[in-house]
Amino acid sequence: MFSPRYVKHSKLLLRHAQKYLRYKQDVLPDSERAEIEAGVASLGTALREKRGDQIKAEAEALDSKLHMLTPVTWEAHWRENCEVILVAIIVAVGIRSYFLQPFKIPTGSMQPTLNGIIGHPMTEPSPNIVQQVAEFVLRGRNYINVVSKEDDRVEQIVPQKYAFFFTFSRIICQRQRFLVYVPPDTLRQDFKVVPGNRYRRGDVIARGAVDTGDQVFVDKFSYNFVKPHRGDVFVFKTNGVSLIQADPETGAPYYIKRLAGLPGDQMQIRPPQLYIGGLPPEGRGFNLVMSAQDGYRGYANGPARAADGREYLGDPNMMFTVPEGRYFAMGDNSYNSYDSRYWGPVAEENLVGRGLFVYWPFVPHWGLIR
Repeated sequence: MFSPRYVKHSKLLLRHAQKYLRYKQDVLPDSERAEIEAGVASLGTALREKRGDQIKAEAEALDSKLHMLTPVTWEAHWRENCEVILVAIIVAVGIRSYFLQPFKIPTGSMQPTLNGIIGHPMTEPSPNIVQQVAEFVLRGRNYINVVSKEDDRVEQIVPQKYAFFFTFSRIICQRQRFLVYVPPDTLRQDFKVVPGNRYRRGDVIARGAVDTGDQVFVDKFSYNFVKPHRGDVFVFKTNGVSLIQADPETGAPYYIKRLAGLPGDQMQIRPPQLYIGGLPPEGRGFNLVMSAQDGYRGYANGPARAADGREYLGDPNMMFTVPEGRYFAMGDNSYNSYDSRYWGPVAEENLVGRGLFVYWPFVPHWGLIR
């Protein structure tokens, strides 16, 4: 730790020279091998005797010999850089496949525990660029300002994805087109932009702020060793759910909900309360939802008869027992959540992992997910 830098460098050079000799001993000419061995011996002696000037001189001489025998070429630099990039990619893919995977919350079904993409219509102009940059970094907020350049009518709104992660909307009118960084659902629900809308020249089509959904890390490792716990915020695939349409590019979508019912649980909803085996479930998440305060509204019954023809907690008197190998998923924003009340419990093989950490934006949910 307290050795001079030139001593550390000389020791490292000595190890490299010895390694080079081992690798090349069967192809090196005797004269070159003898030169390197002599340089190694001289540098080793200088290091043992701790003679500073001689250490520097012997290290410089040995370094020059090695450079003469192994000149650095541009191909070596490219090869080294490519190896580093390839290793980084392999490590990142391994972590993503087996340990942690990033996900983006697209909808408001878990609000206010987790935010989906939220639009905030505005009449005033966007703030200055410094404030916009600060809000984007802290809150994940960007601003849109779409103004019609002529009298026109909206024909369709087409989603357009980039890198499978960023969703834009292309607003196609009869005479003009606009590309905005906001999903079609948010454009329709929050900004009321739908096909058929007519605008005159200078009219605002959509103006305001758009908060990106929370970006979360999902723990894909734990469920390989421990069973899911009631109350977990978990991610699952929707494979096999006929009521959910798969994306032609990315396949069946992933959903994130709270695990409300384990196999064998007898469930009942008497708004705003949820009951498991006749008792309210324990846990911070359940307590927040059932408190019906601070943005939470409690639990709501699902449809009297789900779209698949079955009945899942459709009225306060109905009870449902979760089958073996299945898990009942419910959003914390129960009144605006498309979950197991509509299409039934989730198969165990569809489970991906537990929502672990909100890594961005930093306000308001950064930290562990509970």
